Amino acid sequence: MRICAEGAGAGGRQEGEAIKAPARVLLPKRKQLEFRASDLESLLPEGHRARLVWGFVERCELSVLYEGIGSREGTAGRDAIAPEILLALWLYATLESVGSARGLARLSESHDAYRWICGGVQVNYHTLSDFRSDHGEVLDGLLSESVASLMAAGVVKLGRVAQDGMRVRASAGTGSFRREDKLKGYLEEARARVQALKGQIDEDPGLLTRPAGGGTRARSGSVRSA
Repeated sequence: MRICAEGAGAGGRQEGEAIKAPARVLLPKRKQLEFRASDLESLLPEGHRARLVWGFVERCELSVLYEGIGSREGTAGRDAIAPEILLALWLYATLESVGSARGLARLSESHDAYRWICGGVQVNYHTLSDFRSDHGEVLDGLLSESVASLMAAGVVKLGRVAQDGMRVRASAGTGSFRREDKLKGYLEEARARVQALKGQIDEDPGLLTRPAGGGTRARSGSVRSA
């Protein structure tokens, strides 16, 4: 279940593969001042779950996600958003029972934890949705194993997950298991959470709070935030 290693963020290459120019990506800049005259770094206390998620993602092997980036050093075009940011957003959202790409995009603008993860990099709905869809199986595995690892470390506990208007609980049991059994249980529970939320990616939580007359402004609190 080990998927991360120190210093593996941008990913190495397999022996015999052609050497590509380094990917040109946008990384968080949390210490720069914003118009509100405060820096993003000061938004969250030490030990906040978002900081733990980011620290975990920084140690992940993400070369498979970097491989498809078209923006490269020495070429024209806009910088791509670092996969670390997008993975961390989806991982934090998974822990907080957020499965909608539109909902996650709104949280990335309004919720301090998600804004801290972005680090000043603008992330929209299409980018989040495309990233989740384009790397479906890879992200299913990364998210499931990441959540299970965080559970095994005692960092998080999963509660209920919203799906199709009903509240469902992951099926993994609890009890006095051996360590191997516990790890297997964590992974099963994490996979259940990931799959449940994956079905919500195209939903728009704001629609639930829009006026019947067709208004487009959603009331505050339409998206679950932690």
